[in-house]
Amino acid sequence: MLYRVAKSVLRPLFGWYFHWRLEGFHHLPRTGPAIVAANHVNYLDPLVIGSALPRTVHFMAKHELFENRILAWILPRVHAFPVRRGQPDRQAIRWALDILAAGEVLGIYPEGTRSETGELKDIHSGAALIALKSGAPVVPLAVIGLEKALDAGARRWPRRTPVTIRMGPPISFPPVDRVDRTTLRGASQEIHRAIAALLPAAYRGSWARAAAAGGEL
Repeated sequence: MLYRVAKSVLRPLFGWYFHWRLEGFHHLPRTGPAIVAANHVNYLDPLVIGSALPRTVHFMAKHELFENRILAWILPRVHAFPVRRGQPDRQAIRWALDILAAGEVLGIYPEGTRSETGELKDIHSGAALIALKSGAPVVPLAVIGLEKALDAGARRWPRRTPVTIRMGPPISFPPVDRVDRTTLRGASQEIHRAIAALLPAAYRGSWARAAAAGGEL
């Protein structure tokens, strides 16, 4: 109930305030499991993405947020669940797999933390691991412009800046019982490439540098 109420309020508000453009949303499967893998540029990302997408999104959220009593009450009611960053969190992975097994949409930020500059950072292997174990398609998503809305610690109210939310074609990986390092690395690179392809060249960051070094640009 809280999720639906919040979405009904925030969707028209964000659409008006940020003049948002929603591109490629036909790529999101209408039913069945899907992993939305997005870049992370702002504290507002989960609210904006959750409001924009037509389906309910279950977001991974850093464990520290659940240490706040108010957030610990709110977050589960808007379909967020905790993940411990910087270490393999088997409980979070099981939670994610259960969400996908139920035919729901999982939201994840493969970078693991916000990019202060808006440039895409290196990504962790969690999204690829969950995709390989579940067989759910990964739908890449890029949020562009929202990095300009808030300066960390400098503003209490976001700037009114144009925002584009761009979705790309889903990527499918054959499900496997045991994930080896080579397969995991290849899947992670494919997810990294797919998100980078949706961003303006100036924001492709670590992927662009790695691709240039490998002669791919």
